[in-house]
Amino acid sequence: MSARPLSIFLGRNAARRIADQGWAGQDISLLLGASGGPKWLILGHLDRLLFGGFLMRGRTQALQAVGSSIGSWRHACLAQKDAVAALDRFEDIYVNWDYSERPDIHEISAASIAMLEHIFGDSGASSLINHPLLHSYVVTARGRGLNSSGHRAGLALGMGSAAIANSLHRNLLASQFQRVMFTSAAAPPLPFEDFNSAQITLQPDTVARALHASGSIPFLLAGERDIPQAPPGHYWDGGIIDYHFDLKALALQPLILYPHFRGDLTTGWFDKFLPWRRQRSPVADNLILICPSEDFIASLPDGKIPDRSDFTRMQPKERLRYWQACIERSKELADDFQRQLDNPNPLADIHLLGSS
Repeated sequence: MSARPLSIFLGRNAARRIADQGWAGQDISLLLGASGGPKWLILGHLDRLLFGGFLMRGRTQALQAVGSSIGSWRHACLAQKDAVAALDRFEDIYVNWDYSERPDIHEISAASIAMLEHIFGDSGASSLINHPLLHSYVVTARGRGLNSSGHRAGLALGMGSAAIANSLHRNLLASQFQRVMFTSAAAPPLPFEDFNSAQITLQPDTVARALHASGSIPFLLAGERDIPQAPPGHYWDGGIIDYHFDLKALALQPLILYPHFRGDLTTGWFDKFLPWRRQRSPVADNLILICPSEDFIASLPDGKIPDRSDFTRMQPKERLRYWQACIERSKELADDFQRQLDNPNPLADIHLLGSS
C-alpha cells in the first residue's frame, strides 16, 4: 500500500456499502467530532471539503452531528449558512488571538466567548438551533459532588477522585460526571444509556454557553454554571466523558463519518493515562474513520500536529509560524480525500477495521 497523506479506515459494513454505492455524503447518518484543542487545525481544509459540499449536497435526511469540545465548535460552523466562511472566521480568530503572557482561566474563557461571537455573528445561534438538515448535539460533562465545586481546591479533590474511579472502571466515572447533550430543536434522542445521559434543547441564549462549557477543560477555563433549562450544577468539557467517544452506543447508525486526528481512539479524557483503554483498531462495522497518516504526521514541522503544549513550549510568533505551516499542509489531506472520491475504485488503499 503506497504512502499517502490520509489514512482511511472502514468497518466491514461501511466498506460493503461504499463498494456498492460509492462515496455519497448523503449516505452518512452521523458525523463525530472529537475533543482535541488545537489538533483541529490539521483538519481545517478537510473540514472545508466535507462541510462545503460533500456532506450536505443532495441530502434529504438530516445529518446528526455529535461533538465534544472543539468537535462541537467545528460542527457549529457546519450549521451556519456558509459553513466554509464560518470555518475561515473560526480558524483566523483561533490562530491569531493575542493572549497575555500568563493568561488565567478568566482571560481564556473570555477569549472563547469572543471567538464564538465572531463565528456566529447575529444569526449563527439561530442557524444552529433551527437547521433543517443538521441535528446538532453539543456534549458536556456536568460535574457531580466536588466536580461541581466553584473552588479550585474542591475541584482538585473531585478530579483526583474521578481519575481513581475511572482507573477502576469507566462506569464508576458516572458518580463524578453526568453526560448532558445540548441539542438543536429537532434533534431526536440518541441511545446513550450510560452516565445518566440527558438531552436539553438549546435556546438562543444558551448556545454560546453550551459550546463554551463543552470546551472548558477544568483549571484552564471557567466552565459554565447553572445553564438555563438544564440540571443545576457546573458544566465542563464534554471530552471528560467523551474524549473520542464509545462507539458501541452508535452501533445502529447506518453510517458514521469520523474525521479524526489519529487512527486509534481513547474513549474518555482520563483514559489517556491508561494505555490499555486505547482502541488501537476500533471495532465498528458502520464506521468511516479518516485521519492524517503516520507518514504525513512525521513529515510535519516537529513531527506532530498542533496541540495545547505549543502554548507553553513555543513563543507566540514561533507558534503562529508552526500552526500556519501545519494549516497549509492540511490542504494535502483534503486533496487526498478528493482523489479518493474521484477514484473509480472507491476502496483503493483503504484499511479494513475488524468486525464486531
